[in-house]
Amino acid sequence: MFWPMLAIAVGFLGLAVLGVLAVRVFLEAQRLGRQVSDSAARINRAAEDLERASMSAARSVDGL
Repeated sequence: MFWPMLAIAVGFLGLAVLGVLAVRVFLEAQRLGRQVSDSAARINRAAEDLERASMSAARSVDGL
């Protein structure tokens, strides 16, 4: 009777460990998603700044 109960306890322990790891992976995936979103927003702002600068440079070259 000892071995079946031990096997059940080890099985539940294994499921608990897998559950904890799944939660950690989920939280890290959310954090990564936020970082990607922030990076995309910064890249878009930089692209807009570059576009404005190139328009300004084009206007100044046309004025010469």
